[in-house]
Amino acid sequence: MCHTAGPGPGSFPGPPRPVILDTFSPVSLPELVRLVGTMKSSSCSLDTLPTSLLKDVFQSIGPCVLSIMNSSLLSGQVPEHFKEAVVLPLLKKPGLDPSLLSSFRPISNLPFMSKILEKVVAKQLTAALDSHGIFDHFQSGFRRAHSTETALLRVTNDILMQGDAGKCSVLLLLDLTAAFDTVDHNILLDRLKNWVGVSGSALNWFSSYLTGRSFSVVFSKFKSSSAPLTSGVPQGSVLGPLLFILYLLPLQHILSSFNDISYHFYADDIQLYVSFKPQDVFKIQTLQKCLDSVKSWMNHNFLQLNEAKTEVLVCAPDSCLPKIIHELGSLASFIKPSVRNLGVTLDPVLSLDSHVGSLVRSCFYHLKNIAKLSPVVSRSEMEMLIHSFISSRLDYCNSIFTCLSKKSLERLQIVQNAAARLLTNSSKFSHITPLLMQLHWLPIHYRVHFKIPVLTYRALNDQAPVYIKDLVQPYTPSRSLRSCDQGLLAVKRTRLKTKGDRAFATVAPSLWNSLPLSLRSVDSVFSFKKQLKTYLFKIAFS
Repeated sequence: MCHTAGPGPGSFPGPPRPVILDTFSPVSLPELVRLVGTMKSSSCSLDTLPTSLLKDVFQSIGPCVLSIMNSSLLSGQVPEHFKEAVVLPLLKKPGLDPSLLSSFRPISNLPFMSKILEKVVAKQLTAALDSHGIFDHFQSGFRRAHSTETALLRVTNDILMQGDAGKCSVLLLLDLTAAFDTVDHNILLDRLKNWVGVSGSALNWFSSYLTGRSFSVVFSKFKSSSAPLTSGVPQGSVLGPLLFILYLLPLQHILSSFNDISYHFYADDIQLYVSFKPQDVFKIQTLQKCLDSVKSWMNHNFLQLNEAKTEVLVCAPDSCLPKIIHELGSLASFIKPSVRNLGVTLDPVLSLDSHVGSLVRSCFYHLKNIAKLSPVVSRSEMEMLIHSFISSRLDYCNSIFTCLSKKSLERLQIVQNAAARLLTNSSKFSHITPLLMQLHWLPIHYRVHFKIPVLTYRALNDQAPVYIKDLVQPYTPSRSLRSCDQGLLAVKRTRLKTKGDRAFATVAPSLWNSLPLSLRSVDSVFSFKKQLKTYLFKIAFS
């Protein structure tokens, strides 16, 4: 797709922004060595040397690489070879129709040297963005200390707390079609200049980075001829996701102008939600107006909503549904009994029962396959497989598992028990407690009680998103008491066990205050996690 339009009327010219980055700083050799050491060793067919070999001899060739990197940074020019890509079409999900182009995600495989340069630039750009507060607070994609878990934690917390206050909520999930591929380069440069504050040779560097790019496609045994890339940012690149987030900056101002609307981004996944008293159901109309503004902005910026993935979740009593459906109008056709949101299935009461059901089925499917490998793999390899396919799934976004019923927790515990028995080669009738103790695995309930205080510790020490930090506030008694020095948190008063009592803003302070002062006072997250696990381990198995 070729875009020739400039910023245009729908790009919403940015407010006057002071310059935050006009030149890139040259990188030092020790810094470059450390950076390369942290990078994956995956190679590209465009590489002159295999990446693993390049890393092995980097002490010798490092000064030459350093010269290339700094020359690019200071001149504002990107070497032409660095702008070539080999696109590998990958199925988005197993089972999708391979005859449809929409089933594939075009992943760009780039020369390793270009990844090094992008890594250097991304580090300096991110530092400037962080220090000047350019990022949207509610953008969680591809940002340090932000994740799908923190995004979901904030959204579910808000809906639960609003429900505790007697309010209904409507959640609208939006997804973009081929979002990274339709980014207009002229508009992106305008964002960098007017919305971010990039100028001088730094802006020239980004212009060079976006200009003259080319790609070829490799599929099966076939490779296409090279073609120019005149729009989009490469998926699979270091800078691509960061530049896409900056491309969306004006949306923050649009969404913020609707007072009744809350929102959250995770890259190109957008969540809009509105809460209201049953008698104020008319406020839903704001959601449609907001969506219309979003669509208008996207049309002017070469982005398109994927209506096939648009979903609406209504969190309200059944008695309110007829009025809500009426007010939703055309959006009512997108109402679903449950929605898949950043890898978690949400239902109207946020019980997560559907999510647990699919999670249990998935885990037992993988356990069955892992068990077939047990005769031919070592104990350490078996442990690695179980952590990769089972434990990681059980722990994914488990900070929102405060919503789970006792029955759902028991179902997940059965999965963990089966994994423990498989790893220790024990019979299904063997007592589970000694096995979990032997493996030093916290039971499911305590894994949740581990995750929440860790997030709380990070929030209190500026290692978590601002939107999580806002949910935990220090306890301030009305008069001077010894508890002032205890590092306690204020616990919100709630009305409903099924709503507010399950929200992070309530659960986190309660769990935090229950910890010993010596544990709450440790000076690093590493020490906190280590001591917290020991503390919970003793409670779980005492």
